[in-house]
Amino acid sequence: MGGAILLIVGLVILALVISVPCGYIRQNYAKYSFMWFLLIHLPIPFIVLLRIEAGLDWRYIPFTLGGSFAGQILGGALSRRRKQNVKAA
Repeated sequence: MGGAILLIVGLVILALVISVPCGYIRQNYAKYSFMWFLLIHLPIPFIVLLRIEAGLDWRYIPFTLGGSFAGQILGGALSRRRKQNVKAA
């Protein structure tokens, strides 16, 4: 049981890490543009593949989706903060 929890937590963290760069880059594109949508959805196939390879079924999709969402938000926040620091300097 403890190994399964560790696997799930690791997969959620990996989903977050994979999504941060896409969220960071996404801030450079207009909302609802093609690239904006692409950068939101680009990490999903990799996360699905990792979940399947880990042997986790569909019940864990909300957790990995939450990690991916958090990564997008974190990446966007990092991009906005960097732009603010450049303007202030």
